[in-house]
Amino acid sequence: MNDPDHTLWEKICSMDNLKLAHQNAKSGKGWYKEVKMVDSDPDKYLEALQIMLLLKIYHTSEYENFFKKEGKKIRLLSKLPYYPDRICHWAVLQVIEPILINCFIANTYSAIPDRGIHKCLHDVQHAMQTDVKGCQYCLVLDVKQYYPSINHEILKGIYRRIFKDKDLLWILDEVIDSTPGDTGVPIGNYLSQYSGNIYLTPFDHWIKEVKRVKHYYRYMDDIKIFAETKEELHQLFRDIEEYFHMKLKLTIKKNWQIFPTYKRGVDYVGYRSFLEFTLLRKSTCDNFKRKMVAINKKRLNGDPLTYSEWCSINSYKGWLQHCDSYRLQQKYLAPLEQYANAYYINNIKKKG
Repeated sequence: MNDPDHTLWEKICSMDNLKLAHQNAKSGKGWYKEVKMVDSDPDKYLEALQIMLLLKIYHTSEYENFFKKEGKKIRLLSKLPYYPDRICHWAVLQVIEPILINCFIANTYSAIPDRGIHKCLHDVQHAMQTDVKGCQYCLVLDVKQYYPSINHEILKGIYRRIFKDKDLLWILDEVIDSTPGDTGVPIGNYLSQYSGNIYLTPFDHWIKEVKRVKHYYRYMDDIKIFAETKEELHQLFRDIEEYFHMKLKLTIKKNWQIFPTYKRGVDYVGYRSFLEFTLLRKSTCDNFKRKMVAINKKRLNGDPLTYSEWCSINSYKGWLQHCDSYRLQQKYLAPLEQYANAYYINNIKKKG
């Protein structure tokens, strides 16, 4: 897991890496004022960033904080300027991401390439279908105020067990300490997603290698564990609670539960999984119905489809592919198929 030759910093600061970081960071954001600014003279701006990094005079810019409603939750999100910060974060992650990924266990998900919602769902389904005896009960828990509770010194210590390059550790410390106080990494900061995942990685390994838990799944701080008996899970929960408190300074939310897996079904990553079938989560299903009904009204009125609505139709198509949804598709998506196809032919395919 460690980098023995300490060349990571050189790779991060190389002009080739900074140019690639700019290309990746600006994807889908070509209309941003700051992107246009860097594009007007990329050598000038990227060389300036390179000097900031090499001389260690780079400092994280001020965050733009805003609230966003996600379902029933309202989250405080933070945004950094495109230049120099987002390009800088991309430059760092392009180099260290493969090393971080090697630290993760197989059943860690979220913000990891090829390990999103549906990979997590399929792994949980596989466990439930192939080891019915070992999945009779499910423990569900997540962390209270996870991102705001991440301890800076503990996070730095975890990074120091992975990396030995002092220059790389300097930039990681700079980003971690850009949040005032001793705790918290901002949601929305590009490096924060990996920091959020890496913070619980020692716990992942403890669960698998010390506690020998067979069926364990973590989507950021949302954790599901299966076992044959509820007694096993109650004891494991007590051990987890102690580990979180002593090792990570985290608190488990009070709504943790242990329940019979197959009677209730497992509500996870947008779906509710049973032994022989999987349903769309009720809240997701309600949102789907409401949006499709509204779009269908536009179709019936002869109003044109928007790009956002076309994306919404296709997004829900993707969600429904992973569950038992024939009736939903026939009732809500089938009437929109020609409407969506016409938009694609007239507005996207022609331009492409």
